[in-house]
Amino acid sequence: MAPDDRRAAIVAATLPLVLEHGAGISTRQIAEAADVAEGTLFRVFPDKEALMNAVLRQGLDPDATLRAIQEIDRSLPLRERLEAAVEVLAARLRGVMGLLHAMGIQGPPPQTETGCERPSPAALNDRFRAAVVNLVGPDEHLLRISADELAHVTRLLVFSSSHPMINDGRALSASSIVTILLDGLLARPEPDTPRPDRAHHHTDDSGTEVRPC
Repeated sequence: MAPDDRRAAIVAATLPLVLEHGAGISTRQIAEAADVAEGTLFRVFPDKEALMNAVLRQGLDPDATLRAIQEIDRSLPLRERLEAAVEVLAARLRGVMGLLHAMGIQGPPPQTETGCERPSPAALNDRFRAAVVNLVGPDEHLLRISADELAHVTRLLVFSSSHPMINDGRALSASSIVTILLDGLLARPEPDTPRPDRAHHHTDDSGTEVRPC
C-alpha cells in the first residue's frame, strides 16, 4: 500500500475508535482496528499525538459534506432536495460535536491542535451557505425570502436541533425541519374573512346594540 493510502487507512480505522472510546485508546487497539502491526503506526506517524491530530483534521474536513450536498439529485422536488441536504448537514454536525467531545476539546479546536491551517468559521459557513443556495437553484422564485436567507435559517435550525445541550434529547427530523422552513407551524391557514366591524352595528331606541343578521 502506498504511504498516503496507508496513512488514510489508519486514520479511517482510528476515527470510529476515538468516537466510541475517546482519545485514550491505545496504539495496540488502533493497530488491531487498522489491521497493521503496532510498529507500522510509528513508521507512518511520529507519535500518537500526530495520529490524533490527523484524526481530528479528518473529522473536521468539510469537503466530504460539501460533496454530498453537491451530489444531491437536482431533479428532485425542492422539498426532497432540502430534506437530503438537512440530513447531510445534521450528520456532519453530530460527527464534529461527537469527535470534539470524545477528544475532550471544548469549543472550536485551535489551529495548532490540528497541525494545519483551517478556514475561519465565517469562511466555512459561507461555503455551506453557498452549497445550499446552489441546491435551491431555479426554485428560489418559490420562496418569500432569498435562497441565501433560506440557507442561513436552515443552518440555524440544523445546528440547534443537532446540539445535545440545546435539543433536550429531541432532535428534529429532516422532514420536520423542512416543514418548518417551507410551511411554518400553523395547523391550517387563517380564514381570509373580514372580522365584524363595530361601526356597522346600531342600537335601538332602548340603547340595546343590534347586530346585523
